[in-house]
Amino acid sequence: MDVLPLVFSTGWASGVNAYLVVLLAGLLGRYGGVEGIPPALERTDVLVVAAVLFAVEFVADKIPYLDSAWDAVSTFVRPVVGAALGILIAGESGDLNEVVGGLVGGGTALASHSVKAGFRLGVNTSPEPVSNIGTSVVEDGLVATVVLLAIDHPWLAAGVAAVLLVSGGVLIVLLWRKIRQAIRAVRARFSGPPAAGPPASGPAPPVA
Repeated sequence: MDVLPLVFSTGWASGVNAYLVVLLAGLLGRYGGVEGIPPALERTDVLVVAAVLFAVEFVADKIPYLDSAWDAVSTFVRPVVGAALGILIAGESGDLNEVVGGLVGGGTALASHSVKAGFRLGVNTSPEPVSNIGTSVVEDGLVATVVLLAIDHPWLAAGVAAVLLVSGGVLIVLLWRKIRQAIRAVRARFSGPPAAGPPASGPAPPVA
C-alpha cells in the first residue's frame, strides 16, 4: 500500500470530518478485512467514541451558525486527529517516517479544515437552512468516498483530495465578501447590543 498518498487523503478527510474518518477506518479494519489499518482504530472503545461524536457532529454540522461554532472548537481537534492518523499509518507500514506522516496528515487536515470553516461561514449568509444541510451531506459523502477510494487506489484518492483542497481554496477567495459578512453577523450575535453611551450634555441653564 502506498503510504504517503494514504496519509494525505486521510489528512484531508480528517480536516472535514475527523470522527467519520476514524469510524470508517476502524470498521474497515475490524470487519472489512482491510490490511494496513492501525489496530488502535479497531478497538471497541475507539469505535464507540467515534460513532457518538460523529452523531453529534452530524446534527451540529447542519444547523446555521452552530456549525461554525463547532468548526471553531474543531480547530484544535481535526488537525490533531489527522496528525495522529498519519503517525499511526506510517508506524504500521514502516515505509514512511512517523514524523513525516504526522506532519503531512496534520498539515493537510489543518488546510482542509480552514477551507471547510471558511466556506461554512459563507454558506451561513444564506437565510435558509437547506444550504447548510445540503453542504453537510455533500461533505460527509466526499469524506466517505475519499477514505474508501484510498484503500485500493491511494494515489487516485490523493489526487481527488488535492483537487478538492485547491478548488475549496478558490471558493474561499470568491466568497470572501460573504465570509466577512458572516463573521460580522456572528460577532454581533454573541456580543449583544452595544452599550449605551453617556447622555449628551446640553448648554448650562441660565442663572436666575
